[in-house]
Amino acid sequence: MKYSKLFLFLSIITLSTFSACSKKSVVTEIKEPLSLENNDSHKWYYFSQDNINPIDKPKNAAERPFLPWTEARRVSSASTALNQNGENLSYAVVNRLGLITFNNSGFKLSKDNNLFNDRTSGNLIFLNDVPIFSVYKSAFFNDTITDPFYKSDSQNHLFLIQFDSSSGIFYPIINCNNLTKLINTEITDFYWDGLDWACSLKTITDTKNIFSYINFRPSTSLLNLSPGNADSCLEISESSLEEFKEKKTLKEISKAPQRIQKLLKGFSDKKNFYLELKKAGGVSPVKYQNSPSQKEDFLNAKGIIADSWSAILFEDGTLFLEGAIPGKHILREGKTIALRLPKLPAGFIYSDFVISGSRLYAFWEEADFFNTGRAGMLEVNLENTLYSKIR
Repeated sequence: MKYSKLFLFLSIITLSTFSACSKKSVVTEIKEPLSLENNDSHKWYYFSQDNINPIDKPKNAAERPFLPWTEARRVSSASTALNQNGENLSYAVVNRLGLITFNNSGFKLSKDNNLFNDRTSGNLIFLNDVPIFSVYKSAFFNDTITDPFYKSDSQNHLFLIQFDSSSGIFYPIINCNNLTKLINTEITDFYWDGLDWACSLKTITDTKNIFSYINFRPSTSLLNLSPGNADSCLEISESSLEEFKEKKTLKEISKAPQRIQKLLKGFSDKKNFYLELKKAGGVSPVKYQNSPSQKEDFLNAKGIIADSWSAILFEDGTLFLEGAIPGKHILREGKTIALRLPKLPAGFIYSDFVISGSRLYAFWEEADFFNTGRAGMLEVNLENTLYSKIR
């Protein structure tokens, strides 16, 4: 088969098939592949300086300089909402560019140059199906952080942002100065468990960077807050590096939800991997590790667990899926389905994904250690590639 035809391999992998592959790599053991030559089945896109553009394949995207991941145009965080209103909405934060909303009819990029141009963005979570993410400036790679005006104006140091999908407008919820009186401070990371927020702070001075840690809990709904009223609505306490690291610690895959363990049964017996697992419409993701082999390298993977389906995408393009995607029937009575996405050029990986309606959007990037070059996404019509083929 030739890659130029953009083959998407599909196979049905049951639990017994996993067991039968005890002496082989499940990643490469994709049985009964189907060749998809229909141009409507999948489409490629890349992120340009200002937009999302169609492309025939990733290697033909315009060259971009390699930049640290904090500064590059790439999907930094993505997940799906609970979809309580049946809208099938998913979102992806594109660093230095904007936020993509995915729905049944396609996708839309919303931009805010003042917000995204000079800031690193990511850490997408949901509160009542409202997407919330964080922004900050990197002290290592972002020269604008030393600008005198930025340093002296506490209102510039943004932290949590909410997005109104109906209007396409971004609203600040909490700024750094609502949480600390230290000037020129950035909140570089956080973890939210649904109740308490744990934050890592970095204060930038002329001689050194100072790290500190806090916990906070809002006394009212976060969505009712703004930088102007947040001071009186936040219960703040000091924390420590050890406490923050504990919340971010990798857990063993045996601690993952049973649906995820079942989804990876057989595969997890053989392969080393790191998994970042998100709950649809939920809190900060939990990270897991699996290390059964002393000889294998680790694969990176992202996963989403929703009410009616769960899925995991590995960086090599192997995707495991079970259940029923929005508006569709349960596939193979809930048995695991494996999809092999088109092979990417050398030096490229699949970094994350979302499912919205009957479409899968897998995000790709050109990766070199902590640097990123070109990046974009693959759109796959699951109606044509999955539901028309199997029951």
